[in-house]
Amino acid sequence: MSEVYALRRTRLRECCNAGGSAAALVTRPANVRYLAGPAPEGAVLLLGPAEDFLVCAGPPDDRFGQTRPDEALRVHAVPGTGGDPAVEAAGLAATGGADSLAVEEHHLTVTRHRALGSAAPGLRLADVGGAVEQLRVVKDEEEISCLRIGAEIADQALGELLESILVGRTERHLALELERRLVDHGADGPAFVTSVATGPNAGRPGHRPTDRRVEEGDFLSVCLGAAYRGYRCEIGRTFVIGTAPADWQIELYNLVFTAQRAGREALVPGAACRDVDRAARQILDGAGYAAALPELTGHGVGLEIDEDPQLTPGTMSKLDACVPVTVEPGVHLPGRGGVRIDDTLVVRPEADGGPELLTITTKELLAL
Repeated sequence: MSEVYALRRTRLRECCNAGGSAAALVTRPANVRYLAGPAPEGAVLLLGPAEDFLVCAGPPDDRFGQTRPDEALRVHAVPGTGGDPAVEAAGLAATGGADSLAVEEHHLTVTRHRALGSAAPGLRLADVGGAVEQLRVVKDEEEISCLRIGAEIADQALGELLESILVGRTERHLALELERRLVDHGADGPAFVTSVATGPNAGRPGHRPTDRRVEEGDFLSVCLGAAYRGYRCEIGRTFVIGTAPADWQIELYNLVFTAQRAGREALVPGAACRDVDRAARQILDGAGYAAALPELTGHGVGLEIDEDPQLTPGTMSKLDACVPVTVEPGVHLPGRGGVRIDDTLVVRPEADGGPELLTITTKELLAL
């Protein structure tokens, strides 16, 4: 992996040099991980004019624990206690002869930005913008493999839960059990806060589990994901509790399933992100549910659970091959509940079989 990290840093350095900056400071944790490998909490990465540094806080013996960054990097510890690695890195850049430093302004607070300027007053600070985030959009096969394993773990955890008794248990209890099962199967932890929603809560985007208990006749919607080696995937499914779904539940479920399938089928290299959103959204709009739809149909995943690209009506970008995204349309009806179906897929050309589905738990409407 050392060569991979080195190539990523070279690409960022070329971007910064083209913008007139001799050095770059990366502070956003996911971006540090992408360019340097697993790093201690709070570490920053300095791409210097002559040498690259991973700057960390804390005593040398306590920096890493189980994590190991790229061995090609020089590790520098902030002297003393309480120092800011970013400020220390700015000083290193100035000492190394840099006259300008590209920083991630979208991640820095105003106070931290001012501290960088005070630490190295002769250093011109420029904005690197979202350069690293753009490098992260297209994944290599090693990254996709991590997402694939994470998806397998999430599928396992969800499948085991469906075999257990659900009636009478709370949303909160079920969410905690799912997160425990993720870790039991080898995940670093949950990719995000697990959502379990029952009855009138079902299908609500971003629902946080409550103490509501599962009842016969409920819709039960679950959204979870596993983090594996830093990479995060997502799966969402909706079920019915009991043996006989109501007619309205079957109708709504089939509609969302049709919309989700249309979104998945639209995932081809070169497709406009807004066209993927439109493929799913127009089916739900046409059925009269425009007011009940979320703002987006899906989004990129990777080292963070919500990355570019965004599958929304206003997104102007297009999809590339090897970009993992979610397709997650849903409908929530206040007071009644709703349906959400969510998969993680990798955009692949038709010659390679089309979109690769990573989350394979059945999308059949099961009565549990």
